[in-house]
Amino acid sequence: MRKVVVGLSGGVDSSAAAALLHHQGYEVVGLTLWLMKGKGQCCSEGMVDAAYICEQLGVPHHIVDSRDLFQTHIIDYLVDGYREGITPLPCSQCNRTVKFGPMLNYAREQLGIDRIATGHYARIEYDEKSDRYQLKRALDRNKDQSYFLYDLTQDLLAATLFPLGEILKTETRQIANQYELKTADKPESQDLCLVEANGSMQAFLDKYITGKKGDIIDTKGQVLGQHEGIHHYTIGQRKGLGISAPNPLYVVGIDAGRNQVIVGDKESAVQTECAIKRVNWVGIGTPNTPIRAQVQIRYRSEPQPVTVIPIHPPDGAEIDPKIGSCVKLIFDEPIFGITPGQAAVWYDGDLVLGGGIIDIQK
Repeated sequence: MRKVVVGLSGGVDSSAAAALLHHQGYEVVGLTLWLMKGKGQCCSEGMVDAAYICEQLGVPHHIVDSRDLFQTHIIDYLVDGYREGITPLPCSQCNRTVKFGPMLNYAREQLGIDRIATGHYARIEYDEKSDRYQLKRALDRNKDQSYFLYDLTQDLLAATLFPLGEILKTETRQIANQYELKTADKPESQDLCLVEANGSMQAFLDKYITGKKGDIIDTKGQVLGQHEGIHHYTIGQRKGLGISAPNPLYVVGIDAGRNQVIVGDKESAVQTECAIKRVNWVGIGTPNTPIRAQVQIRYRSEPQPVTVIPIHPPDGAEIDPKIGSCVKLIFDEPIFGITPGQAAVWYDGDLVLGGGIIDIQK
């Protein structure tokens, strides 16, 4: 019998994924990662619901204490980033280093199982011509999560199943109701787990970062007001600036060294290009020449036409492990609110070609 370890958060998506695989004849083992204390689908309530789902399905349930891993790779990563004036995206980092990688290691080493599954909305296909596992958008474009999965390695993609990739969210609810799962009517998570657990991202950050007052300046250096800490601001932000002006102002820069927030008009917050570090090529190997693609610079943004230019180190030079492989993105049209620390993911239609982290402009 085919065996698979299913990551269970306690939400309807992962529950339905486990039920689908179970009824397709897989020998399912449930696995929940204990990431942090408190509320949220990944925490106390989620673990209880995940255990109940496994009881309903009649399958084993394992809980792995991943709190130290989550602290190091997500909480410390986020806090350090905000201190430096960037806006880190934790989800893609969490998927590779905290969830998928450790899940597969646990499945292989502790359970002797070589396949994992989750309730993510995306598709994985093997392409014989390129001998690569391809990551593609989900059938349900409104729920597609491929943007957050761009950093998965070929080994992880080869070992992963996404049972919900070919169905709509409405069908997921129907499946959960069909199998009478406890989570069938559970509300969907709307925020990051850290936001759910702390009420807001600001409340979470204020637990770790002591606010330091500084100046809010315009692009000419004129002081317009004061801020209570640069970690309360992000590029493109308009609301909550606490300053009055005849025309709308947006955050266009954050200078951590000078403890300044820089604001300007909307035109000041658009860019025609940006640098990307820690690139992971998914659908293709690292190209030697520029390629054309469509890029998303945030989860809900519309894909925009772009030229992706690989940046190769000089002959004989090694790649800096802190920044990894790099590319330069040249946009066909200027894009608003490009935010250092967030992910840029480029596609060829539904196919994820690659992605990386938006770098601070030098």
